Amino acid sequence: MGNSVLQKSPEEVKKMKEFYSKYLIDKLPPGSVFAAKTPSCAITAYKSGKVLFQGKDGEAEAARWGTALAPSVKKTAAPVPGSHLPKNISDMSIIGSDEVGTGDFFGPITVVAAYVRRQDIPVLKELGVQDSKNLKDDKIIEIARQLVTFLPHSLLTLHNEKYNQMQMKGMSQGKMKALLHNQAINHVLDKIAPEKPEAILIDEFAKEQIYYAHLKGQRKIIRENVLFSTKAEGIHLGVAAASMIARYAFVRHFENLSKRAGFTIPKGAGAAVDKAAARLILDKGIDVLPEFVKLHFANTEKAKKIARI
Repeated sequence: MGNSVLQKSPEEVKKMKEFYSKYLIDKLPPGSVFAAKTPSCAITAYKSGKVLFQGKDGEAEAARWGTALAPSVKKTAAPVPGSHLPKNISDMSIIGSDEVGTGDFFGPITVVAAYVRRQDIPVLKELGVQDSKNLKDDKIIEIARQLVTFLPHSLLTLHNEKYNQMQMKGMSQGKMKALLHNQAINHVLDKIAPEKPEAILIDEFAKEQIYYAHLKGQRKIIRENVLFSTKAEGIHLGVAAASMIARYAFVRHFENLSKRAGFTIPKGAGAAVDKAAARLILDKGIDVLPEFVKLHFANTEKAKKIARI
């Protein structure tokens, strides 16, 4: 799998469009002037003049037209003074790992680890990968659908029923997340072997010593070149990409839950979810709650009061 980005003039882009005329596709990504799909490569040209080549022969196809852009030396976000992170971490080939859904009453926890090589960084920038907190769900979905086609990644989902069983047995949410992150990273390392990342960056939800305490007794614990940082989405696009894919999966799960409920389920843990859970109880009975929510949240009792149970 190879991905490349070229910077081309309007005249060159026009020539490329003519060259790939028999492979042109009708559905264009936002901001693009043409898109084509050959048997082994997808080509997308943007108004900015950047042309993305993605797929098995992406690098070879791009070489037909010139030299690919090198990853920018500009940091996605500069590590804070005294940080333990390498100064050039935003330009390294890393596995980024992040999770979504831990603070939502409804819906599962989704954890994703994704491998971004340094040569993929210009592609991700052109696609608009960034801190997902700055984007709406529809934009995240649009970008994530493209990311999953070429980034080596692992997506793990902890559904509500299993979550509640584990929580009732005394397992903390922090331990659940540590287990999922470690497993997802293991999966990606297996996928890219024998290649190894320069680092592994986890969006920090627990201090390093606590994270590894949660993993005690696990058969395979990843420790080599593992780094932790808060706000890691802004430090490396690998974490941002992982977060986007996780959010994409999370939104899809929410859509499925809404279909099963028969009405749109809100995200978060505010008053709106209390009312939604109360409606669910009244419509389908309290026994369905474990399939939809994280029972130990205070929202459960609030919903019961609204439903007068």
